[in-house]
Amino acid sequence: MEIIKSRANDTVKMLKKLDQKKFRNEQGLFLVEGQKMLKDCLHAGFEIVLVAVSESKINDYKEFLNISKTVVLQDEILQYLSGTVTSQGILAAVKYIKNKPKLPKNDSLILDNISDAGNVGTIIRTAAAADILDIYLINCADPYSPKTIRSTMGGIFFTRIYEIDYTFLDELERVSIILGADMQGTTFQNYNRTRENISLAIGNEANGLSEIVRKKCKGFLSIPMKNTESLNAAVSAGILMYYLKSKEF
Repeated sequence: MEIIKSRANDTVKMLKKLDQKKFRNEQGLFLVEGQKMLKDCLHAGFEIVLVAVSESKINDYKEFLNISKTVVLQDEILQYLSGTVTSQGILAAVKYIKNKPKLPKNDSLILDNISDAGNVGTIIRTAAAADILDIYLINCADPYSPKTIRSTMGGIFFTRIYEIDYTFLDELERVSIILGADMQGTTFQNYNRTRENISLAIGNEANGLSEIVRKKCKGFLSIPMKNTESLNAAVSAGILMYYLKSKEF
């Protein structure tokens, strides 16, 4: 198999362009990197369009070489494409279609203007682990950026991601109680949930929930703290998600 050694190669240029949101949207593709992520991708039934393997790792990744078009790259070329300091030697272009928003049948999440890709990815990862599978994003970091995908640690493949505008909240509140995470809210241990589904809203890292989302909330949950004034958005989301799940009927 020919080994690609130039950054000017068309396939290399295409893979590099997947760093850009505009190109991802045009192509309907995003990058997945590493053995575990590729296994999760296949397990979840996503279509892998192209696999790229580094020259020195061909024998380590034989299981992936026949699932789609495969190219072999010189190690330094694959490292050039990698978003990590030390590449695992394999990445893939994966097909996706943006989901048309649907109402949840169980608990869900609303991410309101969360700007950090790492936070979005970590929240998706935690939601997948907590079995909260419907996640609604309003003006957030791109869920399919390489940094977000890495931060999900495979959770992106097992959740339903919807990018919505504020008007969809009108429909969402018909099937869920919208609760916001807010430092002035009820301490979460004191919240008595009902049998209704909950949509937990997590706000922007610096500014919290937007006024539009706040007006849709039927209540607010806070996390008691000592020795600090605030927690990272992803940490707060994880604590509240697991608490609400522990109170399911």
